[in-house]
Amino acid sequence: MEKFIAEFIGTFTLILIGCGSVVIAGKAILDGTLAGLGLLGISFAFGLTLLVMVYTIGGISGCHINPAVIIAMLIAGKIKGKDAVAYIIIQCIGAVVAAGVLLFIAQGNSDYSLAVNVLGQNGYGALSPTGYNIVWLLVL
Repeated sequence: MEKFIAEFIGTFTLILIGCGSVVIAGKAILDGTLAGLGLLGISFAFGLTLLVMVYTIGGISGCHINPAVIIAMLIAGKIKGKDAVAYIIIQCIGAVVAAGVLLFIAQGNSDYSLAVNVLGQNGYGALSPTGYNIVWLLVL
């Protein structure tokens, strides 16, 4: 149970801080201005959060904190199917709870609109900060 709680905390933290950097301070990405963290600041937010989580929960759960990593571990035979399903469910719950907390925080700003500013997720076409179409995103 300890490893699943660690994965919840890790995923929650990564989503809250990583996506939070986009939503709260990454305005440069959303409206094309030079204000905000920009790509470098957002990259550091995600990277440093992941680094801190590796040192914090890595010894407990392996710090996978992403369903894609769990699927790769399953394919490589480094994790059992039963554990993989449990990890993915816990990670998704952690991500949803973090998104809810982030939405609550963002709504504290009267200029914030969920429809306009979203919650830091990527899109494609007109919803992509750089205009990528769906084919290129599927390739990535």
